[in-house]
Amino acid sequence: MKVESYCYRLRARKVLAVVVIGIAATIGLGSQSVVAEEIVGRLSYHWGPTHTAAGYALQFAEEVNKRAAGRLRIDVYPSGQLFGIKEIVGALKAGSVEIGAIIGIVGFPTVVKDFNIASFPGMFASLEHQRSFFQDSAEGRALWDETLAKTNTSLLMYDPVGPVLTCSVNSKLDSIESYKGLKARRLFGTEKPLWKALGVDYQKLGTKGVYTALQTGMVNTVNTVPNGVRAYSWWEFLKYCQLPYQSYADSYLMANSDWFNGLPQDLRNMILEVGQELGEVATRGIMDASAKVLEEFKSEHGGTVTIMQGEAKAEFDQLLKDKVFPALADMVSPGVLKAAQNHPAP
Repeated sequence: MKVESYCYRLRARKVLAVVVIGIAATIGLGSQSVVAEEIVGRLSYHWGPTHTAAGYALQFAEEVNKRAAGRLRIDVYPSGQLFGIKEIVGALKAGSVEIGAIIGIVGFPTVVKDFNIASFPGMFASLEHQRSFFQDSAEGRALWDETLAKTNTSLLMYDPVGPVLTCSVNSKLDSIESYKGLKARRLFGTEKPLWKALGVDYQKLGTKGVYTALQTGMVNTVNTVPNGVRAYSWWEFLKYCQLPYQSYADSYLMANSDWFNGLPQDLRNMILEVGQELGEVATRGIMDASAKVLEEFKSEHGGTVTIMQGEAKAEFDQLLKDKVFPALADMVSPGVLKAAQNHPAP
């Protein structure tokens, strides 16, 4: 009887042990499956596949996916499949998408008026100069921080659209006088004071309508990045472009801050590392690409690139000082304008 009782207890213990081990294994597998679950983020940008900035945005996603090794995946939605150029700021703020490309001078002034400073003609000498203002000056940094707070975004990478210049169908753009009577396309509010000061007629026109407007003669002059001349085939009509560049259209790959801050710290560090590396490449690349477009504009399309210099450049700069900047002053706070004007180029 005692032997039978002992054997029964021994068998019961073995069964219990097997059950406990089974439960532990099940819990362990469940934990592993949770840990191994891949995080997915969507990257939305409006550029078409041939745009230089689109190429760098795609490289960013591919490199993050490679280094994440199955823990994080960035899915790319180009050509405005999810959100357009004017929709992306609101979409990021609301968390409707995790990552998006924002062109600063398009999206941010609608949230913080002082960001108009980025599109003031002649204000900054380079992309680096503009970024230094936003990061290193007290007024610029406060403006940058306010913009990110109000849009609920975090900067992942600089992916600039490029430098802005003026191009025309029928004017060499080599003096103030050469602008009189032109018909220009206006995209931003900050363009109006300069067009007025130069005696240029203008009308607001979206990018999609420019080709037809140039074709029909509705407009004959545009401010654009060089890549736009090629990407939208505007060089079929444009014959003259003017240097030096007027301003610098920076673009940013931004993440919804709630999503980004919810990622594990090592993944956040890795994303920022990729953004830093590729952002430097993108900045050099967009300037090189812009120069190549202008060379192609001349060699393949019979275009002329005018470099305004000497007395003509001095007269143009004086026009900016006397008429354009005073008219633009209402678009930004006095302190921001003064700080930008006094911020030295790096």
